Amino acid sequence: MIRTAARFVMVLIAVLALPAAVAGLDTKAAFGSWYTPAVPAPAVLPAPPVHDPAKRTAVVVASMQGATVPDALAPYEALAATGAFNVYLVAPERRPVPLTGGLDVLPDLDFAELDLRLAGAAPDVVVMPAVPDSGTPSSRPLEEWAAKQMGRTLMVSVCNGAGVLASAGLLDGRPATAHWTRIDAYDKTYPAVDWQRGVRWVDDGDLISTAGVLSGVDGTLHAIDRVLGPAAAAQAATALDWTPRPVAQEQHTWRPSDAIVVLNAGYRWDPPRIGVLLSDGVGETELAAIFDTYGSQVLATRTIALGTEPGQIVRSRHGLVFLPRGTVGSTQVDRLLVPFGPGPAVPAGPAPELVPAPGTDPFDAMLRDVATQVDVPTARWVARALEYPDADLQLDGPGWPVGLIVRPILLAGVGLGLLVAVVTVRRSRAQQRAKVSA
Repeated sequence: MIRTAARFVMVLIAVLALPAAVAGLDTKAAFGSWYTPAVPAPAVLPAPPVHDPAKRTAVVVASMQGATVPDALAPYEALAATGAFNVYLVAPERRPVPLTGGLDVLPDLDFAELDLRLAGAAPDVVVMPAVPDSGTPSSRPLEEWAAKQMGRTLMVSVCNGAGVLASAGLLDGRPATAHWTRIDAYDKTYPAVDWQRGVRWVDDGDLISTAGVLSGVDGTLHAIDRVLGPAAAAQAATALDWTPRPVAQEQHTWRPSDAIVVLNAGYRWDPPRIGVLLSDGVGETELAAIFDTYGSQVLATRTIALGTEPGQIVRSRHGLVFLPRGTVGSTQVDRLLVPFGPGPAVPAGPAPELVPAPGTDPFDAMLRDVATQVDVPTARWVARALEYPDADLQLDGPGWPVGLIVRPILLAGVGLGLLVAVVTVRRSRAQQRAKVSA
């Protein structure tokens, strides 16, 4: 009985070890590509935006290690679209920081420069997006700065930006929410917080916390409503082509269909490279939609920000400074997406694709593109990861990727074959030793 059990365990290990090892290494590399080091700062930093003392001030915070791209850019554009705020991207230092998917942005101001501009006053609105170093020593400057603002501003945490505030003790005794994949872990790490599930945002006076990723758009619109009124919030939603969602939502949990994450991250061994052309006037939310779907959540593709010439500085629709990592025509890509304006003349390579179509929800458009170009299960996963309500999302494209499913099965076969070979060799040697002894 014991021998039978031991043999079963040996076979199970042989079957699972190789597929698990390959998937583990590739998945680690896929998630590690979310935040790659930013490009160096330009020799001469562009001037920060001019401050209008007649306007209120709103800031979006970034860690020096980066921030989640839609958590930062969508609230930034929503606030800027009202025309009623000085909107700044701020960080501990004014040097390039990476957003998920490989999009590098130069903060408008560092914390000290912002403090000088406001003469020590707090901004009217502060948005804290998810950052990769939440709860670690490198995020301490964010925690300390947020602690100084708490109680003097309307604080909006987006997605796992709640982790920064919770790590600083700023959520103790208060209701708050976060992304569905992390909220259970936060519940254990920060038990003093009253974590709320099944909601897109929680309003607790001077704190609005939002659930995953695109819930941050609704939370920011709610903040605009509180500060400026419903007309301004409606104006911002229209500018983003966003349909506001109700507070209550489905409480997401892990599903068997989420195995597509492991298949994409672990067994797509040659992920396509998607170039994204940056040009002056590019929309912040359009960039977020591309870089967070294809550059982060799909886990089967890689995105790279491209300019038209080396060392180019690109200003977005509302003045953010982006720094491309390559140039069109000299950086090899499999697709070239253009989120604003006409496609450039490309000496060689794929034809430029204008996405998304003007006047459409950028995230809806990119989810449809993912379904067509990758597969529908992946697009469904991305929608849930973004907390994009997909009840009415009509997706057309390939179904489950049979080729990817076959790969772990083949690896399991290789592992089993190696076990059989080892057992056969050991038996042969044992038989030879027995003959010699006889």
